[in-house]
Formats: sequence, structure tokens, C-alpha cells
Amino acid sequence: MATLNENEKAVTTKEEPNYRGVRAMPFVIGNEAFEKLGTIGTSSNLLVYLTTVFNMKSITATNVINVFNGTCNFGTLFGAFLCDTYFGRYKTLGFASISSFVGMLVLTLTAAVSTLHPPECGKEAGSICSGPTAWQLVFLFSSFVLLIIGASGIRPCNLAFGADQFNPNTESGRKGINSFFNWYYFTFTFAMMVSITIIVYVQSEVNWGIGLGIPTFLMFLSCAFFFIGTRIYVKVKPEGSPLTSVAQVVVAAIKKRKLELPGQPWLSMCTFMPANSINSKLPFTEQFGFLNKAALITKEDELNSDGSAVDSWRLCSMQKVEEVKCIVRVLPIWVAGMIYYIAIVQQHTYGVFQALQSDRRSGIGSFEIPAASYTVFQMLCLTIWIPIYDRLIVPFLRKITKKETGITILQKVGIGLVISVIAMLVSGLVEKERRTIALTKPTLGLARKGAISSFSGYWLVPQLAIVGLSEAFTVVGLVEFFYKQFPENMRSFGGSFFACGTAISSYVSSFLITVVHRITRNSAGENWLSEDLNKGRLDNYYYFIAGLELLNLGYFLVVAKWYRYKETADNNGHEVAMENLKLNKSAV
Repeated sequence: MATLNENEKAVTTKEEPNYRGVRAMPFVIGNEAFEKLGTIGTSSNLLVYLTTVFNMKSITATNVINVFNGTCNFGTLFGAFLCDTYFGRYKTLGFASISSFVGMLVLTLTAAVSTLHPPECGKEAGSICSGPTAWQLVFLFSSFVLLIIGASGIRPCNLAFGADQFNPNTESGRKGINSFFNWYYFTFTFAMMVSITIIVYVQSEVNWGIGLGIPTFLMFLSCAFFFIGTRIYVKVKPEGSPLTSVAQVVVAAIKKRKLELPGQPWLSMCTFMPANSINSKLPFTEQFGFLNKAALITKEDELNSDGSAVDSWRLCSMQKVEEVKCIVRVLPIWVAGMIYYIAIVQQHTYGVFQALQSDRRSGIGSFEIPAASYTVFQMLCLTIWIPIYDRLIVPFLRKITKKETGITILQKVGIGLVISVIAMLVSGLVEKERRTIALTKPTLGLARKGAISSFSGYWLVPQLAIVGLSEAFTVVGLVEFFYKQFPENMRSFGGSFFACGTAISSYVSSFLITVVHRITRNSAGENWLSEDLNKGRLDNYYYFIAGLELLNLGYFLVVAKWYRYKETADNNGHEVAMENLKLNKSAV
């Protein structure tokens, strides 16, 4: 017991980093803003680049982009593993930022150097449109590989790295972390707005070499901002593979599955915790009792002099078990977030199709708003709302609820889920009106997919604005949730969870579209999601998604009520936490 007490004392007296908080934010946010300005505009316009400059067929270019985007999102798991296991967030971000810059530079060269892309269609004899050569594709795909490496390291780490700069043990530090999540997403959205308007316009209408050169320069500035702040960063060191610890708990629990937990199981458990661990000490919980068996000390188990297990695949510490429980608890919430994002995906696809068959005249001369640019209204709402929420509403809610965050994270997520249902219902009503006007009143002409309704495209703004408001609650809330609820040594994995969830949402959305296509096809060969929206019933599809989101809301309310937030044990050790647990039980 003396050895354990000394170990616990070491935990409480370990040196605390020199947190710079707000002073480090210009460098972290600057890196984030320029990185997004440099890559988002380019990635959103890659489909046009591949079809117009590299002369790829639409289906080929679409498959390339899908593979590229999917690999970027799922690559975050690999990047998070390397970060949390070997390199730490600072080194991973530095390497990934350089990789993204070099990737952008190579991609710019494919546009600026004539020999690195096929000749323009119609300029050769016989107007033959020749495709790219093998070496041109190698050069192009090498830029994609570098960009994937960059995205795999930046996306799971930049948010956690920024939050690392605040002291979570002080009230000002915790408030700083809460504000950082809001401002992080504000910066992200603002960068997207600039990218899909100004940068995309330069690329498509002016010159691809210049249009790609601008984000390359911005990516260079991103690297510069990041490394300038090196001396004041808090750099959390990795502790080895956290996945190994997860596997050890599962294996040990399976090996001891036939054991019965005693009446006071914490008294028979291994309570060892390394003195240099970056993880906060977690109290014993009875939830997922079968995992608790991994920490039970039996006659066959041997302990080292410091109290640690000789064989970690047979005996794990109570701390390790509780860390695994943190991950298991997050999974049901992650599923709810994944289903939620299906509603967002619809606005990025069918919202654009709605705009294509609406009156997009801006009222300024003959200028028409590009169909894809309507998503700016979604981002604009989010960008305006976040500062209002952070600076006005949260301080007001603090006075009422006495909580630092105003409301809990899951309450914030839940509000966004409710708004998503409203957004889908509004989208259905707007589409029904657009289609009715297209079928009953004179049209403005023909688009590639069908007649253009005289219905003003500005009527799409309400549904997009409501979706943006929903994102401000749910997406920001989920990002904050994953960061705070994962163990400290797995926070980069928490960052990758959101990216993987959005990728799966896209795949689920594609599956739903395929099913709806088949089930709703009529004798004339048309269905709800017809190429010509005037012949389909997109409004019914929106109502279907609203129903799905309503079911998801019900599921979320159940799992949110079941969920228990990660708690921290008293610095005096696990014994105090156990005593509190016993007192709580007797009170009940």
C-alpha cells in the first residue's frame, strides 16, 4: 500500500505545462484558417479540374474524387494512431502541414506546366480530345497522395492541439476551451465560404495555374504560422499505443469472464497508474461490469514492485478499464451523429439540384447565382450564429444553469437534432412549391436536367439557413464531445471519429438514394429522385429523411439519458472515489 500511495503522490505533484491559452491561438487558428483556405476550395473544385484540364470522363473523375475524399476521411484513423502512439500532435501537424503544402505545389504544377496535363480539347487536328498519359497521371496522383497524408494528420490533430493550449484545471482554461471549439468551427466555415466563392471563381473563370497557386501560397502561410508559434506551444507527449491498452482490457476481461465480481469489486482491483501519465485519474464505475473483471486480482496474477501487472494481457489496472469504458460509451452517440449528418449531405447534393431548376437571377443585372454557391447561405448562418452564441447566449445561460458551458454538450447536440428535423420539413415544403410552380406556370427555359421553374432560388435560403443553425449546435457539439470524453492520450482518435462519421454518412446516403430509386420507380420509369426534379417527388424524399431524423432524435434521447460523462477521481486517489460511491449508494 505504501508503494501505491507514493505513486499517487507522484501523480498529484507531476509538473504542469506552461499553458499560454489565448496567446497561442493566433498561431493555431492562423494555421487552421490558411490550411482550410488552401485545401477546401481546391478539393471542392477538383471534379471540374479533372474533367476540363485532364479531360477525364465524368464517371472516371467522380470515382477518383470519391476515392480521394473517402481516403482522406478514413486516413484520419491511421493519422490519429501514429499521433497518439509515436509522434504527438505537434510533430504530426508539422509533418502533415508540410505534406499538404508540397501536395498543393505539385498539383499547381500540373496546371501551370503544359507538359504535365493533356492538350486542351479542340486545339488539336481533328478536334480529338486526348486523355492524360501515364506519367501525367503519376504526377497528378502523387499530389493526391501528399494531400491525403496531410489531411490524415491535420484533421484529427488540429482541434485537439488547439485545445491542449488551455489549462483544463482552471475555470478560465475551461472557458477558453469551450470558446475555442466555437471559434474553431467559425474559422472553418468562414474559410469554406471564401474558398467556394473567390478561389473557385479564379480557378474556373480566370486561370487554373493562378487559381491553384493562390491556395498553395495560403498553405505555405499555414505552415509558417504553425512553426512561428513553436516556442509557446504546449506539446503533449505520446504514451505508446492506446489501442494496445484497449485490446489488453478486452482480452483480460474475456480470460476472466467466468469470475464473479465481489460485493465491493474496487477493493480487489489493480489500482496502478503510471506517475507520468497524461490521462486524468478516473473513478470506478459499475457500468459495463464485464470489463471490470479485467482488473480483478486473482491468485494467478503477479504484481511488480510498483503495483503494476506483470502480464498486462491477463491483469489490467482499473484506470485502463475505465478508459476503455469512456470509448464504449461514446459509440452510441457517434452513431446518432452519423445518422444526423445524412440530413446535411442532402443539402450539398439535392439542394444544388433544386437551385439548378429554380430562378437564380440575383436582381443585379444579368448575373445569376451559381447553383453550388447557394450553400454559402448555410455557412453564412452558421458563421453569424456562432459569435452570437459564444459571446451573448452562453454568458446568459451560465447565469441560469450555473454551468460553464451554459448547457451540457449533449443538450447542445440534441437541440441541433431537433432543428435538423425542422430543416428537412421546410426543405420538403419549399420543393413542393417549386415543383408546383414549374408544372403550372410558364418556365424560364430548360436546364440540362429539365425545365427551370420561375420559383425564386432565394426561397431556398430558409432551409439552408436552418441547416446551418443545426450544424452550429450539433456539429460543434459533437466535435467538443469527442475531444472531452475520450481519454487524453486518445484525443486525436476522437478528432478522427467525426471525419469517419461524415464519410459513413455519405455512403449511407448513397445507399438510401439507391433504395428510394428502386422502390419508388413507377410504370413510366420515373421515381422520387428523377433526373428532372419536376417529374420526381423530391419533397417526399425530404419528408422521408425528416422521419429518419425524427427516429434518430428518439434514439439519441435514449442513449443521451443512459450516457454518463467522464469524471475525474479526487487527487487523493481511487480510495476517495470508492468511498464517495459507497456513500452515494447508501443515500439511494
